[in-house]
Amino acid sequence: MSKPVSDYRSTGPSWAEGEVIERIETFRRRRPRLRDEIITLAHGAGGKSSAALVDAVFVEAFRNPVLESLDDGAVISLPEGPRMVLSTDSFVVQPLRFPGGSIGHLAVHGTVNDLAMAGAIPSWITAAFVLEEGFPVSELEAIVADMATAAAAAGVQIVTGDTKVVPRGAADGLFITTSGAGIIPAEREFSATRVCPGDKVLLSGSMGDHGMAVMLARGDLAIDADIHSDTASVSELVEVMLAAAPSTRWLRDPTRGGVGTVCNELAQAANVGVVLDEQRLVVRPDVGGACEMLGIDPLYVANEGKFIAVVAPDEADVALSALRSHPLGTDAAEIGEITAEPTAAVLLRTVFGGTRVVDMLVGDPLPRIC
Repeated sequence: MSKPVSDYRSTGPSWAEGEVIERIETFRRRRPRLRDEIITLAHGAGGKSSAALVDAVFVEAFRNPVLESLDDGAVISLPEGPRMVLSTDSFVVQPLRFPGGSIGHLAVHGTVNDLAMAGAIPSWITAAFVLEEGFPVSELEAIVADMATAAAAAGVQIVTGDTKVVPRGAADGLFITTSGAGIIPAEREFSATRVCPGDKVLLSGSMGDHGMAVMLARGDLAIDADIHSDTASVSELVEVMLAAAPSTRWLRDPTRGGVGTVCNELAQAANVGVVLDEQRLVVRPDVGGACEMLGIDPLYVANEGKFIAVVAPDEADVALSALRSHPLGTDAAEIGEITAEPTAAVLLRTVFGGTRVVDMLVGDPLPRIC
């Protein structure tokens, strides 16, 4: 059973008397500044470098209220009509095929899941392909077949697209960009502004399966483990949970940067604390073992078939039961809670009874996993 926040605070310095802590919290609320003069792989890792690049370059150039929410999908209010969600994503994973999926599966699932996280019913997808000269047509056909299968299973249509071919050496075989659109039912509204102290944080399954599956599939590491990617459309699982917990506050899929990064984004957007419980985080033994051997924290490893939900306290149990009733949610768990303090920060109650800060991801421990 979780300790109340008052007990948790007693394990470390008092927040009330800590002027230094207050200054640290103020510093942590500041968005990272872009100081780099060239692009590095860290800018694509989903952590501090990514946030700095997005803020300084893209938000600054394209600034508008919809973009500034920095959600994975843009919620568009149509004149005298329903709200629509638009999302776009690019996929540059290597290898193109890995245990449990391929770049084709990711291209569909990634976009469908972004739509679902905004509460939309995914309906349409576009697909653009950048092909390197010399890429085998048979491999392209297999990946496109994976996309068709994934789209059919997710209930979406691929309705338009584009193809470009670049000279040999100008790309890494195949890059795919997908965009998606869906309609939000009128009664739904997910937002970090709805998150309140006392709310519960749920995770729909185990952490790190996708990131470690891709890492090991590269063959660069002498680790023999049967780890499969969790890539999947979570739209149906979201609907199952929402039927039981209609007051759900907020959803996000922990892809690049993993659970730790997404929880930091939530804490900063809602100006609350997120306190996670290490004993409740589910990591499969083979995934945990591989992470330990590589010195990687599973909290920062990407997932492609899981989501985090913040729900009202009185709906947490029914939401968790609903998730566990679905094949994709059998390992779902309540992993933490929302607190009033420390603001804009994520903390982890460790299995040893202490606490530690879960900061935004720094650097790029897992390049090109999605």
